[in-house]
Amino acid sequence: MTGPVLELAGVAKNYYGLRPLRVEQLTVHAGDRVALLGFDGPAAEVFVTLVTGAALPDAGSVTLFGRTTTDITDSAEWLALVDRFGIVSDRAVLLDALSVVQNLALPFTLEIEPPAPDVSRRAADLAAAVGLAAFTWERPVADLDAAGHARVRLGRALALDPAVLLIEHVSAGLDAAAARLLAADMRRVAIDRGTALVALTSDEQFATTVASRVLRLEPGSGRLRRR
Repeated sequence: MTGPVLELAGVAKNYYGLRPLRVEQLTVHAGDRVALLGFDGPAAEVFVTLVTGAALPDAGSVTLFGRTTTDITDSAEWLALVDRFGIVSDRAVLLDALSVVQNLALPFTLEIEPPAPDVSRRAADLAAAVGLAAFTWERPVADLDAAGHARVRLGRALALDPAVLLIEHVSAGLDAAAARLLAADMRRVAIDRGTALVALTSDEQFATTVASRVLRLEPGSGRLRRR
């Protein structure tokens, strides 16, 4: 499509924090890679619900692929829209007792005991794409470290070929080296697939590695200032 894949204008959303979440203006085009600083965990979650149309703003507009979220009233249409986003967040539940391949097969099928050969291949391709070593693929997800969990969540987010990746504070709890490597791999994957990327983070090094444009939120005004 031509035009932005995501645009917020004059947005305000009260979520019972110290102040409403405000975003004065944000425009993301296909293939853009943007990192947003200044959103804490609750604000990041509210941002994701707004930009996926799961919640409506109290003021302003959120436009997704040329349509405002207030215009999307049909549940089937909304579900199709949500499939165009891949969300990488600790809120995405992993099944610790199942293997990496089984977890990555879930977006394709519920028949994972074991997955069919073609589904296993697709899951293994995702595992390789997000930097999970082959020796981990048949191991339980519980055996992975925090960076491994983030990579499994990234793989699941990519499974349905989204137009936009939304990344929520994935470097929290990682050491600097692991966070930098994860950011570099996320950037690589986004470039390879032509996927827009919006990362909410408090880690400036992660932000500058994963994105080509880094913006910092001024919470009072909602302005996003170029870092």
